Amino acid sequence: MDRIIYKIVPREIWQEARRDGVFRGAAVDLQDGFIHFSTAAQAVETARRHFAGAEGLLLVAVDAASLGEALRFEPSRGGDLFPHLYANLPLDAVLWEKPLPIGEDGQHVFPEMDR
Repeated sequence: MDRIIYKIVPREIWQEARRDGVFRGAAVDLQDGFIHFSTAAQAVETARRHFAGAEGLLLVAVDAASLGEALRFEPSRGGDLFPHLYANLPLDAVLWEKPLPIGEDGQHVFPEMDR
């Protein structure tokens, strides 16, 4: 299991979570019944497929071990195992949050990510 998992989230939604003290998920998470995350190896493709051209995004790093049994790695895109959280995300599990700007090539520019 990856030690650190990542959430790509619009800044406005994340600011609401900071205000509320908990992240309940974005619209797609609420619809699916779990919070979608990516591993470091999956995050760039997730941004390309689901957030192409979107500005005002943050990349949020989360300590996977702190989420306990509510975190499950389940098959998704191409059979890859993706981290899904079947609970609200407690903000004390967040390691950092960084802007995810769009580069000159139109792709998101990722900060260095731990694996």
